[in-house]
Amino acid sequence: EVQLQASGGGLVQAGGSLRLSCAASGFTFDDYAIGWFRQAPGKEREGVSCLSTRDGSTYYADSVKGRFTISSDNAKNTVYLQMNSLKPEDTAVYYCTADQDPDSSCLVEYDYWGQGTLVTVSS
Repeated sequence: EVQLQASGGGLVQAGGSLRLSCAASGFTFDDYAIGWFRQAPGKEREGVSCLSTRDGSTYYADSVKGRFTISSDNAKNTVYLQMNSLKPEDTAVYYCTADQDPDSSCLVEYDYWGQGTLVTVSS
């Protein structure tokens, strides 16, 4: 059974940082794409950053480029999202996701979703 356990959300002031973690299990970690998606109240769900654990290629939404960094520790089956220079508009529930196509971009619907972790950025 595929499981994705996200953690690390919380309340932070604008300009601050948070690191989200996603512990994955139940699948061959090296052959999947792992992504962070987010959804704010009243807004469309957005693919924030995605990573191919096979070749390390990454994708970032324009809204987070230069501020967020996705990385993985394949030995621990864990993916991280380092979020710096946070803005109030980054406030959302962040979801860790996985897709069986390791080359999937953040622009498609991923196969597996974990529970979300809430990030709140105060102004």
